[in-house]
Amino acid sequence: MKSVFNVLTTSLLLVAMPAWSQGVSESLFQDPVSMGEGWHGFSDVGFLVSATLTLLLAVILGAIIAYHPRHEQTADTLAEIEAPKVYIIYAVIGAIIGIMVVKYGLVVGFVLFGIGGLIRFRTSLRSASLTGRIIFTTLIGLSCGLNLPHVAVLATVFGYVLIYILDASVAYRLDISSLPANHIVEAAAAYRALLEQNDCRIVSEKKALGKKRVTFIFRTSKHTTHRDLQDLLETQIDGSLKGSVNWEID
Repeated sequence: MKSVFNVLTTSLLLVAMPAWSQGVSESLFQDPVSMGEGWHGFSDVGFLVSATLTLLLAVILGAIIAYHPRHEQTADTLAEIEAPKVYIIYAVIGAIIGIMVVKYGLVVGFVLFGIGGLIRFRTSLRSASLTGRIIFTTLIGLSCGLNLPHVAVLATVFGYVLIYILDASVAYRLDISSLPANHIVEAAAAYRALLEQNDCRIVSEKKALGKKRVTFIFRTSKHTTHRDLQDLLETQIDGSLKGSVNWEID
């Protein structure tokens, strides 16, 4: 993940260096001024429409790569199965930065410093998707600080809707260990049947007979919560088939 940030930052720096260098030299002899339009930016309807179309294009093109048919055929782990969401979020992040570079070239240095801060200070999160959201919100904050509230509001609304769509279904990894040695297959079938009865779509199932373990990766609707599933597994599975349950959510 860190290498991705480094490549992104380096590429933007190379693109923006000429304009940034000129801006720095000129600003040394000028009074500080705001580079953004402030609240008047909301009156620039043409820019807002153009920016929205740019973000939509980034989503569409990012989704074409993210949801390539080969990906579904080769995805095996929870992180790989959920990776398309991360690709799309990063495509939108790149589009937001690009919009700011094209429209407000002289402020790109501040944006790069903000991204550099994310690289420098490590944040421990359970998934790459959450890391992408942190970068997203950082760009929104930078937009506010750069006196670009219209960009910040547009990015917030677009990001809110995008995350709502991407997270319409939640992916889980369910590890069930310490299963009864003589009934591993029956126990796996019981867990699978219970999940499917509650509108869960099984993406992957792996049995490790020697370790008395079975692992499910499945998706469920936003209406079914982690707690609901936990209660079902505790109360609806026969005691003779129960194992030790561990969850991973993305």
